[in-house]
Amino acid sequence: MPSNRTTIHYKTLQIDGLDIFYREAGPPDAPAVVLLHGFPSSSRMYETLIPLLADRYHVLAPDYPGFGHSSAPSPRDFAYTFDHLAQVTGRWLDALGLERYTLFMQDYGGPVGFRLAEARPEAIAALIVQNAVAHEEGLGPLWEPRKAFWRDRAPHEAALRKNFLSFEATRLRHVGRSPNPQRYDPDAWCDEFAFLSRPGQEDIQIELFYDYRNNVAAYPRWQAWLRAHRPPLLVVWGRHDASFEVEGAMAYRRDVPEARIHLLDASHFALDEAVDEIAQLTRDFLGRVLP
Repeated sequence: MPSNRTTIHYKTLQIDGLDIFYREAGPPDAPAVVLLHGFPSSSRMYETLIPLLADRYHVLAPDYPGFGHSSAPSPRDFAYTFDHLAQVTGRWLDALGLERYTLFMQDYGGPVGFRLAEARPEAIAALIVQNAVAHEEGLGPLWEPRKAFWRDRAPHEAALRKNFLSFEATRLRHVGRSPNPQRYDPDAWCDEFAFLSRPGQEDIQIELFYDYRNNVAAYPRWQAWLRAHRPPLLVVWGRHDASFEVEGAMAYRRDVPEARIHLLDASHFALDEAVDEIAQLTRDFLGRVLP
């Protein structure tokens, strides 16, 4: 495989007055695969995966507004909701002229991706889920204080700011409960924590996370969409995730019985530990379901 430095191009498009940064690789006339990142990452989380797909697919990975190298306006000037992130991402896809694609969704990529799927079902060639929850049983014990924040924001916000955005929480999202912590590059969480420490980021991320409650409320709707459309579905799930339980992976089979589900010896950011395995599973899956 070619190295990422000869494969990936780093680009920016203006969407609704915002600079939307994205990574792109592969033949433009090949089937498109759109990689949607999680929190508090960016398209950079896919840097190792992109070259492993780009010989066969047109691979694109955007940074949402407020993340990575995309514009990060103040919450006074931009509504940080998942509805809004999905709308901007949809307009980015339109600006690129993409009419049909596979969505690869990790963490926050799930809420963005399922909204895109609802809005444009004819565009969805297949779905790949990597530790992105659409069923309440996927939310582990760590979510109880977060649910308290959603129920009554004011008395719980200070504690959430302190814990949810802390260095240790940023590290835990990567290492989780993995028995192999030595396989994780600390640059991943150090760089993400530096991103979270930029001026204005704390307010942006708290506003967006407060809106996460609307994702949970949308789970039944997304499940109904899956049952109605039965898209080709691959689930690759890091079993050592400290936030999202394995039950969240298995639940997809209730909606799409034909779903291919693989539990990996990895954590929340499964690409940290299992990029080669995920790349091979993705290639095998897309080789079967795409024309």
